[in-house]
Amino acid sequence: MQIQEDKPYDDINITPMLDLAYVLLVIFILMCTASVQGVKVNLPKASNAPSLSKPKTKLITVNNEGRVFLDTVPVTIAELEQRLNQQKTKTPDFPVVIRGDSLTQYQGVMDVLDVVGRIGISQVGLATKPGAK
Repeated sequence: MQIQEDKPYDDINITPMLDLAYVLLVIFILMCTASVQGVKVNLPKASNAPSLSKPKTKLITVNNEGRVFLDTVPVTIAELEQRLNQQKTKTPDFPVVIRGDSLTQYQGVMDVLDVVGRIGISQVGLATKPGAK
């Protein structure tokens, strides 16, 4: 058997270098995910103050018979104005959504919009269904 020492290597074995790269990659991934968790802290508890919470939306519905409902309670226009005034004193900037039946008289919805405008509620929405394409 004859060994040729003056012949250079034909290929380089890179398997040990790839093993080292994979080990370093795994260590890097483990260290990054471990540091994301952060520091444990005992958080203070907040009170359940209603002033800090988002104001509840009031829903006004006018059905096809012209009857008016505030949330689900039937009311007259005078009672609607009184209850909305009470709510405005508690939370001055509360939102109102008005739903009118498609078969209702337009005057019923206009009466409700008139009450909302007199009280000075600025966040008013009209509920509709998406139209067919």
